[in-house]
Amino acid sequence: MKFNTKTVHKGQKPEELYGSVSLPIYQTSTFKQEEIGEYTYDYSRAGNPTRTNLEENICSLENGEDAISFSSGLSAITSVIQLLSSGDHVILTDNVYGGTFRLLDTIMNRYDIQHSWIDTSNAENVVDAIKENTKLIFIESPTNPMMTLSDINKICEIAHKENILVAVDNTFMSPYFQRPIEIGADLVVHSTTKYLNGHSDVIGGVVISKTKELGEKLHYIQMSVGAVPGPFDCWLTQRSIKTLHLRMPRHNENGIKIANFLQESDKIKKIYYPGLATHPQHELAKRQQLDPNGEPGFGAMISIDLETLENASVFCKHLKLFTLAESLGGVESLICHPAKMTHASLGAEKRKKLGISDGLLRLSVGVEDAQDLIDDLSEALGNL
Repeated sequence: MKFNTKTVHKGQKPEELYGSVSLPIYQTSTFKQEEIGEYTYDYSRAGNPTRTNLEENICSLENGEDAISFSSGLSAITSVIQLLSSGDHVILTDNVYGGTFRLLDTIMNRYDIQHSWIDTSNAENVVDAIKENTKLIFIESPTNPMMTLSDINKICEIAHKENILVAVDNTFMSPYFQRPIEIGADLVVHSTTKYLNGHSDVIGGVVISKTKELGEKLHYIQMSVGAVPGPFDCWLTQRSIKTLHLRMPRHNENGIKIANFLQESDKIKKIYYPGLATHPQHELAKRQQLDPNGEPGFGAMISIDLETLENASVFCKHLKLFTLAESLGGVESLICHPAKMTHASLGAEKRKKLGISDGLLRLSVGVEDAQDLIDDLSEALGNL
């Protein structure tokens, strides 16, 4: 079955009782048991039919063996870290979502989960960072918000020689433009809040595993920790995934047009977008980020540096179609200021080291008419 068909049909068999084409929302906490100990579902923390359908659907899109959904992207990341034991070591991309930093630096360090932040865009740095107790490498590619790529296949080859697992946060690309399991990853993480749901009305996360064994471990964590999504959120997400193959090409098309427009402006100090030939990892993006037909895709996340906080503030105030807000991946265009919003918890010194300046803005380009978006950006730039 092709990708586009999977989005519509996987996990989507018509309901048997009345033949409803739209799957029911099993909004229940518990289930009747005909005999003691004989059941398919017993309690919705442990399992729910609406959640199972969503997991089957997303699993098929990433070509994994199992999928485990969670109440947020961060709870999905947390579950991956919880595969480790006290004293284990994890290597992470140094330029990731601020919540991932906060999780490792302020929460997981209490449980003696050792970690190293490194620049995984250079695979040799991964080799140098591996220790005897390294059990996991966690990659974000492209990174948030600096749009840096890591060579997933090369890092997986390095890791697997040492029996180390590799997890990839694939939120920015979605399975439409990147499927890490196909190029060696053991685990894939998504904030389903973003492109998979795509309508800015759900908080959720998911982990897809390459093997059933890893999936069983994660299902146990899901049940034991209890960070599960509600049935209605699962239903909304699966409904939205039916249009993923329609939305993502439009996001990508708009992203390329807007990046090309922005790079011509003398008001912008620097632009970060892998779809531009000037991006240092443009060729890697063309090899690694492929749509279901094997064509390169670069997504719709763009970061621009306007040099100062004042410039960034003036620019945002004059936008009419781009909304200043956290999150990304929705049909509407958003803009955020990482230093004050998503990455505020890092502290000024760490942000400076990573290139997250006070003038940096992150754009999530939606599916509106590209020319309308360009006109909006042009008018805002004209006020600088």
